[in-house]
Amino acid sequence: MTNSINRINFTKASIENLPIPESGWKYYYDTKVPGLAVGVGASGVKTFVLYKKINRRPERIKIGRVTDLTVDEARTKAIEHNGKVALGSNPADKKRQQRAEITFGEMFQLYYEQHSKPHKKTHKEDLAKFHRYLSDRKYGINLAKRRLSEISLGEIKVVFNKISEEHPITANRVLALISSVFSEAVRAELFVGLNPCRGVRRNKENKRSRFLTREELPNLFSALEECKNPVARDYIKMSLITGARRSNVLAMRWDQINFVRNEWLIPDTKNGEPQTIPLLPQALEVLKTRRSDPTAISSEFVFPGTGAKGHLVEPKRAWSTIRKRAGIEDVRLHDLRRTFGAWMAGSGANLSVIGKSLNHKSLDTTKTYDRLWIDPVREAMEKAVGSIFTAAGST
Repeated sequence: MTNSINRINFTKASIENLPIPESGWKYYYDTKVPGLAVGVGASGVKTFVLYKKINRRPERIKIGRVTDLTVDEARTKAIEHNGKVALGSNPADKKRQQRAEITFGEMFQLYYEQHSKPHKKTHKEDLAKFHRYLSDRKYGINLAKRRLSEISLGEIKVVFNKISEEHPITANRVLALISSVFSEAVRAELFVGLNPCRGVRRNKENKRSRFLTREELPNLFSALEECKNPVARDYIKMSLITGARRSNVLAMRWDQINFVRNEWLIPDTKNGEPQTIPLLPQALEVLKTRRSDPTAISSEFVFPGTGAKGHLVEPKRAWSTIRKRAGIEDVRLHDLRRTFGAWMAGSGANLSVIGKSLNHKSLDTTKTYDRLWIDPVREAMEKAVGSIFTAAGST
């Protein structure tokens, strides 16, 4: 029940001057639009609401924060709600339905526990992307708190474009993650409609083609010999010698090495299949050096570390120093694996052998290494052009 004390003509000034109650909420009603009120909380928050009796039951329908709406906008929304009530609709029912709907953050947790964690080797990357880009307003919108039906194509574009400003490739990966979460929601019948990611155009990705050339390798080995961190030095050597994935080399264990057969058995790889890598004399020499290191004697790992994992995580500082000394500052650690594949291609190995060495499931992935090596192309061109000039009787 309202009285003359809490009925006022809503203006920006009159609402700003409303007193803040010591506890709970106090409501003030507009003199122009029936049922429109402003609730004032003890925290100082002020909210427009519509108070109506619908089917003999009192309903308080939230319209929006005073900081987000003008008085005219609040009145317009209140009039719209009054019209819906007159036609037999209850806006409060829709609000209750929305509150019961799952949020993107809740849907991600389901996706992570039921799909990503059990089936993806990169599930920790999914978790990191969610926490860094999708559960914070740093990139425009905190999608984690939004109901699935509230997330629009436009909002996803805001987040995608914001990430793209600094990390265009990462933006593609985050977009793929959002799309996967929505696809899982559709499959689980927790979301009805089209996946809102479908209208976002991904950033162009150029395949990286950097590998160490014949002229650069001596500089790298010279810089490695000057490295004062023997664990990092030997890890980098082993990465180049075996072409194994970074995560596998970092977690290389002594019990995975067969010194009789000179093989390294990796039981679990990125593609879900085990891999056996022949250990060449150069790799065995690195292992011999590792075994003579006093810090490695008590460790189960070939490249021990002081962190919780027990092994080396990633020698960023040592690698940065080595790159500077070698004059190859644009080379990344993963480029060591690419270098191995490229030199195999240059040595004449066929794609099947290269793919087996790198534990690829698809030859399409392996073709990248064949494409990198230009020397066979140069040699073939020289032969062809030489034949042309010979046939022409010219030199």
